[in-house]
Amino acid sequence: MSEKFQLMKGNEAIAEAALRAGCRFYAGYPITPQSEILEYMSANMAKRGGVFVQGESEIASMSMLWGAAACGERVMSSSSGPGYDLKQEGISYLASYNLPAVIVDVMRYGTGDGEITEGQDSYWEAVRGGGHGDSRQIVLTPASVQECADLTWLAFDLAEKYRTVVIVLSDGGISQMIEKVVLPPAKEHDKDQFDWAIKSYKEPGEPKVKVTNLDRSMNYEEYDRMMQAKFKEMHDSEQRWENYMTDDAELILVAYGISSRVCKSAVRRARAEGMKLGLIRLISAWPFPEKAFKNLPEQVKGLVSVEMSLSAQMGQDVCLASRFAVPVYAYLTSKYVPKTQGIVDYCRGVLAGSEKELEVY
Repeated sequence: MSEKFQLMKGNEAIAEAALRAGCRFYAGYPITPQSEILEYMSANMAKRGGVFVQGESEIASMSMLWGAAACGERVMSSSSGPGYDLKQEGISYLASYNLPAVIVDVMRYGTGDGEITEGQDSYWEAVRGGGHGDSRQIVLTPASVQECADLTWLAFDLAEKYRTVVIVLSDGGISQMIEKVVLPPAKEHDKDQFDWAIKSYKEPGEPKVKVTNLDRSMNYEEYDRMMQAKFKEMHDSEQRWENYMTDDAELILVAYGISSRVCKSAVRRARAEGMKLGLIRLISAWPFPEKAFKNLPEQVKGLVSVEMSLSAQMGQDVCLASRFAVPVYAYLTSKYVPKTQGIVDYCRGVLAGSEKELEVY
């Protein structure tokens, strides 16, 4: 990597990292708080020899993405809130054809059209496979502008490694902040390297490539075994997380994105007051980092899911990952970024026995 720092907004870092990863086709539609990604691609894609399309809708953009991905291009789209909802059918089609693509969801708050404030309530939709049918997508959760760049750059490699959709799950806080970033190196991508992709040039006598829905072109038992093996490999190999002061913690926070940054501040403040908090920060939301919960310190009295949702969406995965070995609690702030003192006070209540354990609805 070049050691030259730049000041960039999170959305800009995502877009520039995609271009440096060899993305040469982008189709999308403007929506707050991700519009800077589309705008950056519009201004810079042609300079890299690629194609930018502002589709007439999110649905149309996803259909365009399918065509370019089938030709072996590195492709990306981005959206937020209700726009991400509209992409679900397209994600399902990409999954059914085992086509790699990167989708960025910059989360905003609210049901329906929602609000333009930051939020984290698209978690279920991202990690459970929001489209129809059986599919799993790798979901990466940046917590800084640097990670916006690094994880987007990585996402394209993972998408091709597993022939899958990879989702970069950001939020309005991370996407709009400006920080120093060291950008990843630029590389070119050979779209003709894959035996499954439609080629731009075919040698005489070379068989024609036809991209098909694999569950219709393979024996169903063979298809099932292949997909289950792929999901297992992704699950076992791509768990990513950060442990922060967990070794001697009495209570461990679990968070991602903007919430995890506040949690780090809460850990430091609590320890200054004599309360031993720690943090498990998600870097991948799927596969959920279950390995981080396998050997919790013996003194841990509970886990606290800190997230900007109403339903403890991530909290349910915390329960599953910990296998209910210790009590699980949830500090939920919906459309408001959690505050350091609020987390510290809540955790003090947990240790005092005045807070109820998470109830899964």
